[in-house]
Amino acid sequence: MSGRRTSINDVAKAAGVAIKTVSRVLNNEPNVREETRAQVLAAVKRLNYHPSLSARSLASRRSYLVGLVYDNPSANYTIEVQRGALARCREAKFLLLLHEVAGRTEEVMQDILTFANQTHLDGLIVAPPLSESAELIRALDAQALPFVRIAPNEIKHRSPYVDIDDEGAAREMTEYLIGLGHRSIGFIIGRPGHFASGERLRGYKAALKNHKIPYVPEYVRQGDFLFDSGLEMTRQLLALPKRPTAIFAGNDDMAAGALMAAHEMGVAVPSQLSVAGFDDAAIARTVWPPLTTICQPTYQLAYRAADLLLEMLLSGTTPKPARLAHTLVRRDSTAVAPNSKPK
Repeated sequence: MSGRRTSINDVAKAAGVAIKTVSRVLNNEPNVREETRAQVLAAVKRLNYHPSLSARSLASRRSYLVGLVYDNPSANYTIEVQRGALARCREAKFLLLLHEVAGRTEEVMQDILTFANQTHLDGLIVAPPLSESAELIRALDAQALPFVRIAPNEIKHRSPYVDIDDEGAAREMTEYLIGLGHRSIGFIIGRPGHFASGERLRGYKAALKNHKIPYVPEYVRQGDFLFDSGLEMTRQLLALPKRPTAIFAGNDDMAAGALMAAHEMGVAVPSQLSVAGFDDAAIARTVWPPLTTICQPTYQLAYRAADLLLEMLLSGTTPKPARLAHTLVRRDSTAVAPNSKPK
């Protein structure tokens, strides 16, 4: 068969089955005898057959295209989301199309709808903060396009989603710092308007309240999930007459900026200042000292979101939402508070 591309007809002939049977095996459909499935897969391997996307689409009336839309300033977070969704789509032999958006709400919604319609997507994975948009949810509903949300807000909707307990995770980290003897703990909030930013702030406040530690507004600064905001906000915190002995940043990029500010101002980490982050992104392990952080399983969140979407597409049912566990990862950026005895 040299000189031309192997076709599904060649596979069917080699396996001694109908073309439709080959298609059902390649699409992993049920109700195919295991013996027949094995014959077809053996023929596929022997002939080195790779079905074209267009041929699969014609046979099943699917595009086998899934979109991932995102608008997140943190490159570390976005890369992990992309990797997780891509891994699950590859397993199911779907293609993942990435689409970054930016701008005003109306522009973003039109951009996403145009993307979905032009590519004939089977479904969409919506990353935060887009997953929090009531306007976008209504627009996708109007298009009858199946979608799954990653880390949505409190909006109730029938679409499946995956998330973690952001408030609980931030409370756990703050209580860990309190357990090290810290009573003056700064907090750098993430991107304004981002649901997770508010949840993490709530967790920080709840931990202080639980331990009867006064909430000091000047210890809380507004960041935007980017390194530079962590750098600048920490400069401000360390310039206070009574500076905090610990700083908890709403993500690892800002925590890395906090480390840089401490280094440039001659504040030793962790003996004079403890620094903690959130995400456990790659940067948490490459800065010095490596960051104590909350491990948000970003890769697994995106993988599970893709899994829920594929389940919805292939079964026609709506799967239940999934909440994944977080973990607190202790590294060298935190220590016992100066002149204090930990609990």
